[in-house]
Amino acid sequence: MESMLQHSTCQRFGTDCKNLIAMVVDPQAWTNFSTELEVIQLLKMCFPDFKIEYFPRVQNGIVDSLARNVHSFHRSLCFVGCSIPVWLPKQLQV
Repeated sequence: MESMLQHSTCQRFGTDCKNLIAMVVDPQAWTNFSTELEVIQLLKMCFPDFKIEYFPRVQNGIVDSLARNVHSFHRSLCFVGCSIPVWLPKQLQV
């Protein structure tokens, strides 16, 4: 989320972790993660229309490939992906 603030105004996030979505929706039920969830709640305020969605792991091929390849890098790697909504007219998709 911090990377998105630096690189994009995108407000939709995706994950293959159902527990992460449950944590974001009901942070009080996950007291062991209270410190991390507090940071997430603060970051959420920076995104007026924040949404987080579940994507099954089989639909996460690009992210899995990036995660496998990142081990060969000898420096920090930050990946921010953004997709163009399908409803956006073709002439605006540049």
